[in-house]
Amino acid sequence: MRTARLSFNPAFPLAPVRKRLFGGFVEHMGRCVYGGIYDPAHPSADADGFRADVLALVRELGVTLVRYPGGNFVSGYRWEDGIGPRTSRPARLDPAWHSVETNEIGLDEFIRWARRAGVEPMLTLNLGTRGVQDALDLLEYANHRRGTRLSDLRAAHGAPEPHGVRMWCLGNEMDGSWQIGHKTAEEYGRLAAETARAMRMIDPGLELVACGSSHGRMPTFGQWESTVLDLAFEQIDHIAAHAYFAPAGDLGSFLASATDMDRMISSVVATADAVAARRRGRRQITVAVDEWNVWHRPSEPPEEWTRAPRISEDTFTVADAVVVGDLLITLLNHADRVAVACQAQLVNVLAPIRTEPDRPAWRQTIFHPFALTARLARGTVLRTELDVPEYDTARYGRVPLLAAAATHRGDGEVVVFVVNRHQQEPIELTVDASAVPGHAIAEHLAVTDPDPTAANTWQAPERVRPHTRPVPRGRAVELSPISWNVLRLRQS
Repeated sequence: MRTARLSFNPAFPLAPVRKRLFGGFVEHMGRCVYGGIYDPAHPSADADGFRADVLALVRELGVTLVRYPGGNFVSGYRWEDGIGPRTSRPARLDPAWHSVETNEIGLDEFIRWARRAGVEPMLTLNLGTRGVQDALDLLEYANHRRGTRLSDLRAAHGAPEPHGVRMWCLGNEMDGSWQIGHKTAEEYGRLAAETARAMRMIDPGLELVACGSSHGRMPTFGQWESTVLDLAFEQIDHIAAHAYFAPAGDLGSFLASATDMDRMISSVVATADAVAARRRGRRQITVAVDEWNVWHRPSEPPEEWTRAPRISEDTFTVADAVVVGDLLITLLNHADRVAVACQAQLVNVLAPIRTEPDRPAWRQTIFHPFALTARLARGTVLRTELDVPEYDTARYGRVPLLAAAATHRGDGEVVVFVVNRHQQEPIELTVDASAVPGHAIAEHLAVTDPDPTAANTWQAPERVRPHTRPVPRGRAVELSPISWNVLRLRQS
């Protein structure tokens, strides 16, 4: 059996575990909103039409923050269409997803849903077809207490208290030619800086996210970030990064997807720091990975314009869950510079939660690594050393067979998250706990299956779930092939 060794020391922390690393994303795309979080015809629906079974799973998932309302959708969105009496809200064409947007759900409903779910709202502004004044109007409506036309309008719509949204995205993927209102880096950087500056004149305490590259394979990746940050450096707090990964018939490369996310984050951080050095800036820009996930293949929108068509409703496998767990490990290992991360999306659309009309919602395979990491990663992320064999991949070259992250809680517990990327063989991992005397592995949980294509469906919602594995007597634990694992070390 191949062997590996992991070591860590609480004397060498990386960063605190940030709550916002466990964010989600709700976009008006497909059945994420209509038929997902909102379905007044479902037996579990509450008085506002929100599905109680979905809300329960969102809480179980451990999501802390949710980005809304897009995504590509936001670049043509008129936020005022989604406020006031539903009977007076207009239906609009949504060119982004070739759908009809009825505006049954808008800002006020989303805020009510977010409060019931116990999540922080994160709003994205339309900087595709709109700009500075629209951003100021939305900010006034959402956050100003009272005494102005828009704040009083919010109160008249049943929300007398401000929504108190602190985090705002200055547009979405504006480098993409597919984006409504696509802009050059210079055009977008100026608009982002102007919008941010004006918003801070109303509320200096906002946290603002500028658009980074839509993905790391964009031809302008790096140059886009450099130009945008040069123009907006003093006005923004975070630069966005988006990352989606597909199997594409190459399982070995797919299982190593996190190495690509690692390189992307490191490149964005390096670019931000280079801009800071060039400008002699004292501020440190952090990264918001506000869209990330596995995405098998984007669905083609239907030819007819319909409400909430089925788009990108991927059925996720064990291999997908292992990759998602690996991506979470990467986010933890960049907790010093990644301030926010949002798994896209939350319900139905490439999501950990799936629904069907008149049936209970269920957990997809990718639900489990997210939920366990969100629940168990507490305290401080530790720097780790991993001595492990490597393997060759077509996409990413030579990569390690294992990846791991470790967190240390105030009560002394150490939690290790680790994946085995090998497709056929188990690997024996020795955990060097000499820096935490008296600690031993007290629990081993794993998401794995002899069939890496196994999935959960409404007919078999518990086909794939975490299993408790035998606890070793010593420091060595066996990691099954294609597996995501949690090791909890406690005082023995």
